[in-house]
Parts: sequence; structure tokens; C-alpha cells
Amino acid sequence: DGLSSTRTPSRKAVTIANDDGRVEWKELSVGEKAARTTQQTFNFGIILTGLVMTGGCAYFLYKEVFSMDSKTVQFNRAVDRIRSDSRVKDALGSGHKIRAFGEPTWNRWARARPIASNSHKDANGTEHFMMHFNVEGSSRKGVVNLHSVKRPGQDWAYKYLMLDVRGQPKIYLENADASPEKSSSSFNFLGMQWRK
Repeated sequence: DGLSSTRTPSRKAVTIANDDGRVEWKELSVGEKAARTTQQTFNFGIILTGLVMTGGCAYFLYKEVFSMDSKTVQFNRAVDRIRSDSRVKDALGSGHKIRAFGEPTWNRWARARPIASNSHKDANGTEHFMMHFNVEGSSRKGVVNLHSVKRPGQDWAYKYLMLDVRGQPKIYLENADASPEKSSSSFNFLGMQWRK
């Protein structure tokens, strides 16, 4: 009787499938240690994969939605300018009712319409961003075209931001290529502008 009380109770063998960590490391056999190591390595791999995927999603979300270089920020900035311009309100209708959206698709959800855009960097290191999207006011529809440039060390600036409404002249909200008013004291000769 006294001998049975000193005996250690038998335990179930630890495997990859049933290891819950209750048995201490020093009590495990070599095979059980291998099973626990395999299980812990697999669990660590799952956690590491989850962290990498979460970081990737956060990076993608930042680059595509919140970054000043994202097309979402460029789109929202252009829409705000369009809605606040009095010439646009006259051409399309009321400013708070102006809707902006991408290209029409088979999908009926307005938010599922892709916005056409393109970006590239030229040989001088200047980034170019072009976009066009549709706008609709209470009375008419139109298309907005924009071209933004970002020179090294500077912020984004519009090269042009233009609204085209069918049957009306184009409305330029920004046009960096427009020539300044020519002074009466200058004249053109041989392709050069000369001042008196």
C-alpha cells in the first residue's frame, strides 16, 4: 500500500495534436520535445504570418487612401475645388449636389466605379499624375481632367484642372500652361518675345 502512493501517476504521451503546455519541458521525452518544438514553431509561424499580413494591409491602406500621393487624396482635393468654384456651379448646378464618380461599369454601386488615373516620373525626377472622372450636378454632367506635378522637394501642384461640359466652353480652375497677358510694350519677332 505504501508503495502505490509514491508512484507518479501515468500521463498521456505529448504529441503535436494534444500538447497544451501543462507538462514541464524537463519531464518530456526526446520525441515529446520534438513534438512540442514543432507545434510551437508552427504557432509562431502563424502569428508571424498574421503580423506580416496586417503590416502589409496597413501599408497598402496608407499608400492608397491616406498618403498625399494617393489617388484618393488627389481625387478628393479636386472634387472639393470643383464643388467650391462658382463657374462650375453655374455650369452644373448647385455645389452641394455635385456628385463625382469614376467610369461607368456594369456594377450599380456608385462606389465601385473605377477612377481612371495614370502616374509616372520623368527623366528630371518630376512626378506626374493624370486623372479624369465624371461629375454630375442638378442640371448637367461633365468630365474633369487634371494633371498634377510634384517636383523634387516640393508639394503637388496642378498643371491643369479643367471641367468639360458638353456644349459649353471648358472651365479651367488651374492652368499653369496659360500664357500671361502680353504687355503692350512687347512684340514677337523671329519666335522671341521682345520688350521695348
